[in-house]
Amino acid sequence: MKKFLFFILSLAFMSTQAQTARKFTIDLTDDGKAQMVCFLPEKPSGKAIVGVPGGGYSMLSNSHEGYLASEFLNKRGIAYFVVNYRLPNGDRTIPMGDVQKGIRIVRDSSSVWGIHPRDVGIMGFSAGGHLASVISTHSEYEVRPDFSILFYPVISMDERVSHKYSCINFLGEDQKNPEMVRQFSTQNAVRRHLTPPALIITASDDRLVPFVTNGLEYYKAMRNAGNECTMYVYPTGDHGFGFGHWFKYHDQLMTDIGNWLDNHPSPAPDAIRVACIGNSITDGHGIDMASQHGYPALLQQKLGKGYWVKNFGVSGRTMLNKGDYSYMNEMAWRDAVAFRPDVAIIKLGTNDSKPQNWKHGAEFKQDLVQMITTLCPELVDLPKNKKKRAKALAEVKTKIILCTPVPAFKQSWNINESIIANEIIPIQQEVAKEYGLQVIDLHTLFADGEELLFPDGIHPNEKGVRKMADIISAALKGE
Repeated sequence: MKKFLFFILSLAFMSTQAQTARKFTIDLTDDGKAQMVCFLPEKPSGKAIVGVPGGGYSMLSNSHEGYLASEFLNKRGIAYFVVNYRLPNGDRTIPMGDVQKGIRIVRDSSSVWGIHPRDVGIMGFSAGGHLASVISTHSEYEVRPDFSILFYPVISMDERVSHKYSCINFLGEDQKNPEMVRQFSTQNAVRRHLTPPALIITASDDRLVPFVTNGLEYYKAMRNAGNECTMYVYPTGDHGFGFGHWFKYHDQLMTDIGNWLDNHPSPAPDAIRVACIGNSITDGHGIDMASQHGYPALLQQKLGKGYWVKNFGVSGRTMLNKGDYSYMNEMAWRDAVAFRPDVAIIKLGTNDSKPQNWKHGAEFKQDLVQMITTLCPELVDLPKNKKKRAKALAEVKTKIILCTPVPAFKQSWNINESIIANEIIPIQQEVAKEYGLQVIDLHTLFADGEELLFPDGIHPNEKGVRKMADIISAALKGE
């Protein structure tokens, strides 16, 4: 009987262990003071998560807020990497750099480890949740995660409403600087369309990091930006339960996390990448939850899994570099370039027609050319010979589509329809002809469509963005 029980227990142990195919450690610093412990699954799904333990930025609680998650994630085919980062001691760049390096290594090694490089999330606990939110909001595109899971996160750096010692340890002397406190209270750093989807997990009775002034603030910032965010607040559990089996709602927590992850599939590895670049019309002004209901989101639905559409729109922006709010000064522009799109849909020009901007109109063409040649460097120094030029244009890697502005039926915000129609659109057409670009003439297609716009006479309403998605989808499919 004892042998039989031992046999059964051995099988159970082997079954559990079999989910992790390989475990190893990578030094993130030459001295080994920062390390990344890697857990690769037997059957990789393509998804990966970088774990960031808590500990108030004074220690690392990397057991139940780190390694203990490996079994759950590996069973689901998710590669898991726990970053044992160096403590800041007042220098926030130290832990930030360690985690960013970990993400970079995961993406750089993705083909070897069976990971989709654009399905790499981050999971942080308490102060590690703050660090995960910092990486999600402050990092450049190359090392920004694709989704975030934040356990009872420290969000505010205002010690009066947060965990005092996390604030002090992370900011050091900058804790006395109100601007630094504001900047690294990450609810203030959420960016529409750019901050990745988040899952926030907390307990209502958390006495160490109050969720009302921390996790809830991040949720509100995400929701107000129209970004996808989910928050689970369990009745009890206080602080620091992590993946511990002692947590009263552990089984429910595992189900909730699993369901959330299942609803965030990665884009197809060979999907055609489509970057939607533009102003408030691309951004989705007036459309609630524009990340899910704006024209780029509807375009994704129409194009299907063979495409990967991302919204890089920013309200109020201009093509003109000397405009009051130049698009090419934005994080969204850097993201769009780093996205390395196969197709770039550019819809700018409406705000350029304002008097304070169009006084620089003589530079509109050169700024437009700067944008398209940055997205597609092959367009620089095209051959003058017609045959060679045509051949070179046929071989470009990035297809660029220029959308003319929709008509401005009203002069809201001093937007000038005459300048749009008689000066901006002709320049767009000239550049398109010179560089072999496709033009989608939304100005003409919306000419009789005032009912497709909000009362401001500028921004497409729900019907208008559906029409835009229909038109652009048909153009991409060659219909």
